[in-house]
Amino acid sequence: MDSNEGKPAEGADPPPPRAPGIAGLSTPYRVVAALALGAVAVAACSHLALVFLHVAPANTVSRQHARTVDGWIYPEFEQNWKLFAPNPLQQNIAVEVRAQVRTGGGDLITTGWRDLSAEDGAEIRHSLLPSHTEQNELRRAWDFFTGSHDADNEPSGERGELSEEYLRRIAMARIGPDHRDGYVLRIQLRSATRAVPAPEWSTETTDTQTYHRELPWWTV
Repeated sequence: MDSNEGKPAEGADPPPPRAPGIAGLSTPYRVVAALALGAVAVAACSHLALVFLHVAPANTVSRQHARTVDGWIYPEFEQNWKLFAPNPLQQNIAVEVRAQVRTGGGDLITTGWRDLSAEDGAEIRHSLLPSHTEQNELRRAWDFFTGSHDADNEPSGERGELSEEYLRRIAMARIGPDHRDGYVLRIQLRSATRAVPAPEWSTETTDTQTYHRELPWWTV
């Protein structure tokens, strides 16, 4: 076999360098890459458009497509930001959960209350780049629930039922891994609300007692 086979002839120009990126791919692969990038671009633009319609003032387009916008936004992409906050929260609200568990040995036990908000706070504290999940997921889920239920914890329409399912999924994602040797039958959530005490130099008196709002047991 000739050892020079496949090599450029002596004195001939070297072949052009391979183009970088997508341009360097063969035609079928360029088509696939272009279609994938196009799908990602369409999905990103559609998401941004729906979020914009959700946060923008009510208009003809947002009212006409309200069902589509709400169906995409709630609950994972809910936006509740405002330009100004004239009345910042003056309470600390913690979300706690407990569970009824059937152990591997067949015993039925009820766990103690677990402070999920405190766990998020511990992850955020001293973290330079805390995640959005640790900062907002549980807090916004509880706001979503209380905003779509009455004082008797009865849901107001489909959004109320959706908020229950969303909150239940979050709680199970937190406590489920701790009971792999058993089976979680039911869970119960509650909030612990305590007013932020007034500063020492203030003459204002603040009720700093902790008030609980317990939800009914939910079957998992």
